[in-house]
Amino acid sequence: MEKLHLTQEWDKTFPQSAAVAHSKVTFCNRYGITLAADVYVPKDGQGKRAAIAVCGPFGAVKEQAAGLYAQTMAERGFVTLAFDPSFTGESGGAPRYMASPDINTEDFQAAVDYLSLREDVDADKIGLIGICGWGGLAINAAALDTRVRATVAATMYDMARVNAKGYFDAEDSADARYARKQALNAQRLEDCKNGAYALGGGVVDPLPEDAPFFVKDYYDYYKTPRGYHPRSLNSNGGWNVTGCMSFLNQPILQYSREIRSAVLLVHGEKAHSCYFSRDAYAAMVEGSPYADNKELLLLPDTVHTDLYDGGGKNAIPFDKLTEFFRTYLG
Repeated sequence: MEKLHLTQEWDKTFPQSAAVAHSKVTFCNRYGITLAADVYVPKDGQGKRAAIAVCGPFGAVKEQAAGLYAQTMAERGFVTLAFDPSFTGESGGAPRYMASPDINTEDFQAAVDYLSLREDVDADKIGLIGICGWGGLAINAAALDTRVRATVAATMYDMARVNAKGYFDAEDSADARYARKQALNAQRLEDCKNGAYALGGGVVDPLPEDAPFFVKDYYDYYKTPRGYHPRSLNSNGGWNVTGCMSFLNQPILQYSREIRSAVLLVHGEKAHSCYFSRDAYAAMVEGSPYADNKELLLLPDTVHTDLYDGGGKNAIPFDKLTEFFRTYLG
């Protein structure tokens, strides 16, 4: 297992809970990459508990939204694991700042492996929470991993769709995709010549006055004390330019209608990204014999990053998440 250097002090974007025991752990995925994670365990009671693996948003680290979700759900009685994906944060893997629909789905499955073998976890009661781009990857993992009993996708992005079609499907044409592929393959050669991978840049800073609302929304989280973290890609230099290339022709929600376990999609009605969850839910239940345990929850007056940290208005429906996981994990 790769030796990782884990920060031991509390460096989260949210305060530590006195009701939860926190520790740092590592585990390996199927590709031999060592992942770093925070484990949150309720201090009250003993015995085996239901567990939840948490990851996201896409380009964030476990010290941001994922950790907040994990700690809060631990306060509500679950053993939780917030992890950094391969190639990012404190996790291993080289080159850095790459993403993969395969490896990142495997990251979730490796988290299930780890939780299943803990003495304080009931291996028959494991769920997932994926935030933003990791919402789509959580659904992909649920479609592949029969051990997953319940999945929440919060403020979900379909990373395959947005890479192949652009925001709001505005670049959904063969010519647009071909031009994108040409640019990415040209960048590959530049990276090979330079012996290093060029970064694409995180959230734009300074913020242009004419920036679209969703860019302002991201800036307000990643570039301010509200959500900034020094290891977060989005808060700093971003993914490699070629980092998400393989998402272009590998749809991740192809078999979502075959998911037999429970799925809850949560999205803000005012989020620019809401169409991802609306469409994913529709595709998941259309013609599916497993639609009865699928749900789409749309929250009024809620934008994309409100579901990262509550947006100062307690927007994250933790009561609903708790009810959902208690129902399907027991």
